[in-house]
Amino acid sequence: MRNSLALATLLLGVAGTAAAQAPVAPALDKAVAAYRNVRSLRASFDQTLTNPVTSRASSAKGELLVKRPGKISVAFTEPAGDRIVSDGSRVWIYLPSSNPGQVIRARADAQGTGLDVSTELLTAPRSRFAVTDGGVDKVGDRATHIVTLVPKTARNYTKARLWIDDGDGLVRQLELTEQSGVTRLVRFRTLQLNATIPASAFKFQVPPGVKVHDSE
Repeated sequence: MRNSLALATLLLGVAGTAAAQAPVAPALDKAVAAYRNVRSLRASFDQTLTNPVTSRASSAKGELLVKRPGKISVAFTEPAGDRIVSDGSRVWIYLPSSNPGQVIRARADAQGTGLDVSTELLTAPRSRFAVTDGGVDKVGDRATHIVTLVPKTARNYTKARLWIDDGDGLVRQLELTEQSGVTRLVRFRTLQLNATIPASAFKFQVPPGVKVHDSE
């Protein structure tokens, strides 16, 4: 499924005047503080992938588990059975909904997925991104402030937008624009920081009969 595949592919400085940046500073600082001491994260999410060329959109749902440094598990419930796991050294990409009978094994991507907000987007953001204010919005019943981040060096995305909760500083929603122009909008339905996650969550067992393809 295109939505799962896009996430799998992603696995493999302040702009403007000081006055223009003033509104974004409190929201960004609050988010950085909220995630500074995060060592693990559990979240359920809805994802919408939109292709501007075809005007088509596809959706997915699942659970995200993160354990720093470098361990990530994405278990999709829609499409059911699709899974992406990073054990810190290798990424396992198993997408039976679109590529049955095979799993791709690759080196863990140092650029991250973008879904690991605490590592990828909120570690020293002003030194790594041009930061601009995106205004205010609501995610469900939560008031948020939108912050736009444009990487100063090449990444596998060209822009990220974060919907930062006015109350607790958590990222309630994020949008990544890929190099191709495809956008991936992720809304976190639940968020639990520093959750207890078993080590087994970041291990992938190759199903019987499934072939492993190495991609280095």
